[in-house]
Amino acid sequence: MPAQPALFEVIAALDALWPRERAEQWDAVGTVCGDVTDPEARVSRVLFAVDPVQQIADEAVATGAQLLVTHHPLYLRGTTTVAADTFKGRVVHTLIRGGVALHVAHTNADTAEPGVSDALASALGLRVLRPLVPDPADPAGRRGLGRICELDRPLALGDLLEAAAAALPVTAQGIRVAGDPTATVRTVAVCGGSGDSLFDAVRAAGVDAYLTADLRHHPASEAREHSPLALLDAAHFATEWPWCEQAAAQLDAIAEREGWDLRTRVSRTVTDPWTAHAPSLPQASPLTSPVTPGPTAPTAHDLTPGAPN
Repeated sequence: MPAQPALFEVIAALDALWPRERAEQWDAVGTVCGDVTDPEARVSRVLFAVDPVQQIADEAVATGAQLLVTHHPLYLRGTTTVAADTFKGRVVHTLIRGGVALHVAHTNADTAEPGVSDALASALGLRVLRPLVPDPADPAGRRGLGRICELDRPLALGDLLEAAAAALPVTAQGIRVAGDPTATVRTVAVCGGSGDSLFDAVRAAGVDAYLTADLRHHPASEAREHSPLALLDAAHFATEWPWCEQAAAQLDAIAEREGWDLRTRVSRTVTDPWTAHAPSLPQASPLTSPVTPGPTAPTAHDLTPGAPN
C-alpha cells in the first residue's frame, strides 16, 4: 500500500523542482513554517495557491492539507514579530494551529524549466521556443525569465486578446491591450508577474506582442514609441495562477513515482486584490460632458470563462 511521505521528503522534492539557490538574492523562498526535522510529520494533502493570505490559510486548514505551497512569499522583508494581531502573524498562527506547513517557490520557480512562464504559455496555447532572458548558469539554455513563443496560426491582436481573456482566471481588471486590434500576431513573449523591466529583451527578440502583468504608464508608453510591439497587460494573479496547476501536476508525478499516498489540490480562490472595474464610457470630453455612472461591479455578461471562477 502507498505510504504517506514525511514532510521533509516532500520538501526535498519541492527543492529539487525549484532549488532555493536559484532564487534572486532579495527573495525569500523555502519553508516558512512547519517542522521538517520531525520524521513523524506526515503529508497526505497539499494545497497550491498564489498568495499566502488569510483566506488561503483558512482554506488549507478546512481542506485538511498538511502543506501549503504558494508562489508569493509571506515574509519578503525582515520582521520582528509574528504576533497574531498582524495579518501575516495571523496567517502563521492559523497554519501552525491547523498543522499546516508553508513552503514558498518564487523567483526560483520563475526561472525553472518548466516554470511560471511555461505554465502561462501553456494556458494560452502558445508553443515555447526559448527563454526570454536565459539563465547564464544553464548550459542547456532552457531556464530563465519569460518565454518567447509562437502561435500555431497567426491571429489578429484583437482575437489574441479575446483568447487570453477566456483562458486566464477572471479578474476585475481583465486584460488591457495597446496596439492595432487588426494587426497580425505570429510571435509572443510572455512573462508571468510584473514584466515591464524586460522590454529591452522583448524588443531584441523581435516578437509581435508581449503579454505580462503590472505594466506601468511610462515603460509601456516608451515601449510603444520604440516599435509597433503590441502589449497585453493582465492581472498579476491571473498570469501566475496557471503555475499552481503545473506545480501540482509535477508533485503528482513525483508521488506516483515514489509510491506516495499524496493528493494535491489547487486553490480556485481569486486572491487578486482588485474587486470591481468600471469601463470608461464614450463622451465628448471628460471635463465638460458628465456621464451617468454605470454599475461598478462586473456582471455575469462581463466575466470571461477562464478558471478559477
